[in-house]
Amino acid sequence: MALKVAIQMDPVEGINIDADSTFRIAIEAQERGHSLFYYTPGRLSYREGRVLARGWPLELRREKGNHFTLGAETEVDLGEFDVVWLRQDPPFDMGYITTTHLLDMIHPKTLVVNDPFWVRNYPEKLLVLNFPGLTPPTLIARDLATIRDFKAEHGDIILKPLYGNGGAGVFRLDPNDRNLASLHELFIGINREPLIAQKYVPAVVKGDKRVILVNGEPVGAINRIPAEGETRSNMHVGGRPEKVALTDRDREICAAIGPTLRDKGQIFVGIDVIGDWLTEINVTSPTGIQELERFDGTNTARKIWEVIEAKRA
Repeated sequence: MALKVAIQMDPVEGINIDADSTFRIAIEAQERGHSLFYYTPGRLSYREGRVLARGWPLELRREKGNHFTLGAETEVDLGEFDVVWLRQDPPFDMGYITTTHLLDMIHPKTLVVNDPFWVRNYPEKLLVLNFPGLTPPTLIARDLATIRDFKAEHGDIILKPLYGNGGAGVFRLDPNDRNLASLHELFIGINREPLIAQKYVPAVVKGDKRVILVNGEPVGAINRIPAEGETRSNMHVGGRPEKVALTDRDREICAAIGPTLRDKGQIFVGIDVIGDWLTEINVTSPTGIQELERFDGTNTARKIWEVIEAKRA
C-alpha cells in the first residue's frame, strides 16, 4: 500500500538525524514505499474551501550534512493526501492552534496524525488533569495567592508555564525559596496564560521516564537523567538518556490512559513518569523513538506505520 504522506514540521535542514523522531518516522515511510511531501506550518493555508500547503517533495537519507533532497516547490491540496503528519514542535500558541483548526477540515478523509481536534483540546499539561489519581498534586492557576497557598501546603513544588516545552521556564521552589512572587511577576509579564504547579517528586534525581505509546499501547521507555545540579531532565537542556524497562506501575498508568488516547486518535504519544507519578501526556510532537531503538531495538516507527496503514486500508 503506497500512501501519499505530507509532513508539517519545522525546517528539515535544522533537524538532528540521530535524535529527531519525525526524521525516523519519515525514513520508515520511505522504506515502506510511501511518498513524502514536506512543508512548514507558515506555508499552510485555506482558500475557497480547500486546505493547501506550499512545499516540496522530500527524500531523506541518514547522512549527516546531506540528509535530504527537495523536489520542485509546489502548492498541493492536502485533502488529496492519504496522511498528514502534524509534527512541528511547540510552543502551543495561537499559531499552532490555528494549524489544528485548518487540518481539522480535512480529517478524517485525510488521516491527520495525531487527530488535530484532540491535540488542540488535550495539550501536554492539560490531558493529565483527567487522571488525578495518577499524578502528583497539581494546580493550574494565575493568581499569586492561590499559588502561594499551594506552595504552603506542599512545601517543595515545580512551577512552569502551562504551554511551555523543552524544559524552558521550569523552576523548583523548595521550602526555603523566596522567589515565588518575582517569578510570578516575570511570567505574568510575558503572557496572559495560567501557570502549572506540581508537588516536587524527589525521585526525579533517578530520572524522568519517557514511555512511548502507539495507539494506546506502551512499546517501551527511556530514562532521562538530569545533568548535575539540574532539576530538569529534558534532553534539550542536558538530560542524559539511558536504557530502562517498563515497570508494573508504568503499565498500570498506560492501561488507564490508553483507551482515551486510542479513542481520540492519538496514535503516537509520549508520557512522562517520575517515580510512580504521571506528569505529562505529550501529544503535540513527542520524541524518543530513536533512543528507544538504539537501546533495545524496538522499531516504534514501524509500529506507528502499521497502525496508520491499517486505518487507511
